[in-house]
Amino acid sequence: MEPKNHMSVPRVAIIGRPNVGKSTLFNRLAGSRIAITDHTPGVTRDTVESPVYIDPYTCLLVDTGGYVEGNEGFDSLVRERSLTEARRADLILFLLDVTELTPADEEVADILRRYSDKVIVAVNKVDSKKRELLLPEFYALGFPVVISFSAAHGLGMEDVHEALTEQLKRLGHSPDSSIVKSEDETELTAENGPVRIAILGKPNTGKSTLMNRLLGEDRSIVSDVAGTTRDIVAGDFTFKGREFVVMDTAGIRRKRSVNDSVEYYSVNRAVQAAEDCDVAVLVVDAVEGLADQEKKIAQVIIRRGKSIVIALNKWDRLKDVPNLLQAVQDRIAFVFPILSFAPVIPISALEGDGVSRLLNMIGHVHSEANRRIDTGLLNRKLSEWVDRTQPPVVGRGRLKFRYITQVGVQPPTFVVFVNREHGVPEQYTRYIINSIRRDFDFTHVPVRLELRARRG
Repeated sequence: MEPKNHMSVPRVAIIGRPNVGKSTLFNRLAGSRIAITDHTPGVTRDTVESPVYIDPYTCLLVDTGGYVEGNEGFDSLVRERSLTEARRADLILFLLDVTELTPADEEVADILRRYSDKVIVAVNKVDSKKRELLLPEFYALGFPVVISFSAAHGLGMEDVHEALTEQLKRLGHSPDSSIVKSEDETELTAENGPVRIAILGKPNTGKSTLMNRLLGEDRSIVSDVAGTTRDIVAGDFTFKGREFVVMDTAGIRRKRSVNDSVEYYSVNRAVQAAEDCDVAVLVVDAVEGLADQEKKIAQVIIRRGKSIVIALNKWDRLKDVPNLLQAVQDRIAFVFPILSFAPVIPISALEGDGVSRLLNMIGHVHSEANRRIDTGLLNRKLSEWVDRTQPPVVGRGRLKFRYITQVGVQPPTFVVFVNREHGVPEQYTRYIINSIRRDFDFTHVPVRLELRARRG
């Protein structure tokens, strides 16, 4: 797996202690609510990225977890991730709260002085004349560029844009308007665009480890504590010449286990990722085995018509028993028939075993979900299926299946015109779906079938 090269796109990192408004500023610049915002300090843990257009530059904007004092829990992990981003960034927005300049702010300032040529001191929450009087102490930090604004109210955002533009120009970055589309530019289709993967599952199954393995870098914080990931962490890479976008999501827990507003929002983000992806990777802890919660997650995915690949993580921890994988696959099909079509790939995200096979399967599933079948061929097959197994008699007469056509992909969706749409036994509908699967090799994806009445 090769991470995509963003070297030509300037990287702008937002650095600062918790609760100064980093995620609010990130969302304001990105133009949408990508990062979770909450009054609880330390909500953002992983870095969150988004391309933004700061006229005339395309930038990669990075929201960090913030510089956290202390060495307990996630503090040191979050702090080191933030400092790594400071080193990598082409430009740093050093975010401060105008209402207080704390020892933690001073500590961050000391660290960032070695990068002073690429630092913009950004003083947030300046939304009144009274607060403007507090600005001189921030100039005293000694950085050459200081701006003030209010991210929450959108005040002074033109100054933020202007400062970013001026500093990017000073640092020699080339203007790039590629993010702006002309009116006649066509959107990428699912078939020629990147494959969008959402990594879903219960907490602590290895989702973030898999994310980092795919990207070839530590993008998601990995911890044994359930619920480490809160925001959607996204990145892109290429595999065998094909582009992929991958999203690591918060672990989805049972509703009664979701007991705070931040986690509730995180779970909603994970569900949204299932909505936005092409292929969902359901990560299951092979040691613990499949549980009812995975079935509920799968239902969320399938309800949205998405394809699923099951990644049995930590497979290397199991004893080498003959036919173990086949036994696991058979159990999944028997206990959770809703997942009977989903391919099962054993992996070790930590060691990298099976990850290439997982990506090969994701690529195959994506192609399968986008396959279109010629209408003439479909109707020849429909005649064969009906001749092989006659439709049942319903009411006063026999059902007649007149015509079939494919009306959509992702998932493959078909419409069959019948003489009556009500009263068709589910078993016969299932027979038609299974025939479509078998004869057109829709083996690993959900298939939808709609019945419409047509008289005559």
